[in-house]
Amino acid sequence: MTAIYVEITATRGSAPRDAGTAMKVTADNIEGTIGGGALEHKAIAHARHLLAKGQREDSQTIPLGPGLGQCCGGAVSLHYTATPRPLDNSAPLPIDTELKSNVPLWLWGAGHVGRAVVAACPPAAFDVTWIDSAPDRFPTDVPEHVTVTPAAEMPRLAAHAPQDAHHLIFTYSHDIDLALCAALLRRGAASIGLIGSDTKKARFSRRLSNMGLDPSGIICPIGEKSLGKLPAQIAHGTLTALIARTQTKVSA
Repeated sequence: MTAIYVEITATRGSAPRDAGTAMKVTADNIEGTIGGGALEHKAIAHARHLLAKGQREDSQTIPLGPGLGQCCGGAVSLHYTATPRPLDNSAPLPIDTELKSNVPLWLWGAGHVGRAVVAACPPAAFDVTWIDSAPDRFPTDVPEHVTVTPAAEMPRLAAHAPQDAHHLIFTYSHDIDLALCAALLRRGAASIGLIGSDTKKARFSRRLSNMGLDPSGIICPIGEKSLGKLPAQIAHGTLTALIARTQTKVSA
């Protein structure tokens, strides 16, 4: 047995992916995604534990709450199996490349959604700075127009970000997401987009208001719900909206 497949079998409330989504976990590689973040880290660790024991099947129901450092309020049921499950390997959806602007865009988080945004982003459209907490969180191949910036304390860096930059936040931690939102609201930003659910937006809004900050300008959820929850679909909806707000298409 060389791989465990992790499949979402049911969801309750807000969840990052729908039932039927699966990923493949081996001792040194991951293929597919069940939504990233703390949920996925926990699932990967358990899958590798099963691999080490030689166990072929297991199931878990994981609350998406404080135990994972999250505030979504939902729950996800996972099934672990050595029997292959279909993975979604969709290519990023196309984004119009007939654009020129070089608007500063800071991306916070190098997980599945961050990688999908980088892959779909037109090179001429944005001057991209990509931040995560450690160098090994980034892929080995990064486009030339993207500046990779490891920062152990991302909120501290956010406090010095250019005030004309647009920001998209999709880190592995709700606590980091909240701290970034607070730092950017204090610093000033052209726009702030936050991955999440309506529940996450409501809870973040209360917490930021209690800090004396105005969260009304934060865009959450990002993306377009009608496109779906796959990273490429979130990236497509998010970039389409950002391009519409910030740039002008070059005449043919």
